[in-house]
Amino acid sequence: MKSPYDLLTILGPTASGKTPLAAALAHRLGTEIVSADSRQVYRRMDIGTGKDLADYTMPDGTVIPHHLIDIAEPGYKYNVFEYQRDFLVAYDTINQKDSLPILCGGTGLYIEAVLKGYHLMPVPPNPELRQRLAGHSLPELTNILGRYKTLHNTTDVDTPKRAIRAIEIEEYYAAHPARGEEFPQLRSLIVGLDIDRDLRRQKITRRLRQRLDEGMVDEVRQLIDSGIAPDDLLYYGLEYKYLTLYLLGHLTYPEMFAALETAIHQFAKRQMTWFRGMERRGFTIHWIDATLPMERKVERVIELLTTPTNTNA
Repeated sequence: MKSPYDLLTILGPTASGKTPLAAALAHRLGTEIVSADSRQVYRRMDIGTGKDLADYTMPDGTVIPHHLIDIAEPGYKYNVFEYQRDFLVAYDTINQKDSLPILCGGTGLYIEAVLKGYHLMPVPPNPELRQRLAGHSLPELTNILGRYKTLHNTTDVDTPKRAIRAIEIEEYYAAHPARGEEFPQLRSLIVGLDIDRDLRRQKITRRLRQRLDEGMVDEVRQLIDSGIAPDDLLYYGLEYKYLTLYLLGHLTYPEMFAALETAIHQFAKRQMTWFRGMERRGFTIHWIDATLPMERKVERVIELLTTPTNTNA
């Protein structure tokens, strides 16, 4: 199939069905998937990050090759600079097979850093800045972060440590402007899965209960028992934050469930805010109804791939 694109991007909020669609498209097109998820890079963090690896196995038994999942150890703080570097390796690997790579995920910063072509550098710790911000609350830190006009991932900033790191990155880039021309400009078709807010909330709650039934608490307990510092798990936010607080005795089980459920709903809302912001920043996102049958969604994407449109280059 001939296409004017270098890349196919599938995005959407949590619980919208991104991975099954990307896998079905990869199967149809004979290609591979590059994950764009800031937590799925970590090994042994499977249930809490929603890897759903079974989604990569097709009904006929074909396993869809996927990249940038399980590439870092828990406790490590993987960053967008490393993601860009690793994405290019995966992209080139797929591209050399004359296949159209599929970028799939919900981490807006990772997706936009690839599509916009930002050239990012590793950012060293700034002890003075960290000390100065140490006493600030999360809302105060989020407000500070919001003053910056450059790219940063506010979607995943749900702990003070992550917010301080985000500000640290912004401060560094203010003093060391990045050069965008050093990252290749990719012509990408961007497809978003549009899911009704109420349905999304229902799916999030149902999936949370399912993951807890599958052993998500035990997963976090095993990480702590293996020597991963609780503070490192708190840093990752969402499931790892609230389950760690529960295991440390700071929350009861009902309190943990209620707080985590609310946090995931808020996270999905922030994801959509990011994607709408991408549209304001000039990206064309083709939204598809997430409730359509899979075959119809696949056919719609195939139609878009073969029709000359805005390539977001």
